[in-house]
Amino acid sequence: MNHKAFCFNAFSENTYIIWDDNKEGLIIDPGCSNTMEENELYAFLQDEKIILRHHLLTHAHIDHVLGCNFIFTKFGLNPRFYELDRTLYEFAPGIAIKYGLPTLQLPESGPTIRLDERITLGSLQFEVLFTPGHSPGSVCFYNAQYHRIFSGDVLFEGSIGRTDLPGGNHQQLLDSIQQKLFTLPPQTEVYSGHGGVTTIGMEKMTNPFF
Repeated sequence: MNHKAFCFNAFSENTYIIWDDNKEGLIIDPGCSNTMEENELYAFLQDEKIILRHHLLTHAHIDHVLGCNFIFTKFGLNPRFYELDRTLYEFAPGIAIKYGLPTLQLPESGPTIRLDERITLGSLQFEVLFTPGHSPGSVCFYNAQYHRIFSGDVLFEGSIGRTDLPGGNHQQLLDSIQQKLFTLPPQTEVYSGHGGVTTIGMEKMTNPFF
């Protein structure tokens, strides 16, 4: 499994491209917010000859959806997320105005992500883990073969997601991490929505919230 992270927009959000050896790829949380960032992302996909098959969101906060319309326009892929984040997705254009961002257009969403679903990308499979707390419908994408999890804003290196935004719940977030993430193998690499890479084992030992 190959992947590349891009740090986009004023919120320093991590956008991930994942692809297999046959150049079939997916994108998680496209946050590109201007022409320069869009061009950087598009040039990488073209240079690597990656064919995008999936457009996935860990959750629908504004910083994670800024590039959804770009991905839809360029590749015809509607974003998929868990149903409980639909309100956040629909309210995102209004949030953009609140933050003084350019007018945000969002495409229609694709089929809702199912909690029992396995996202298949060639020979790769990703399990959907329901991890509410940062947002009502937060999910993580876990690949057991390579011990990698793309955690959105649930778990960070040395921290956890904020819960003071609408729909946030601190205790629910702690429960999600302890029950869904800390039960994974300790060598599992955590690729978060912001910041650097960590491991489940490291966070169990050193994260100050536990």
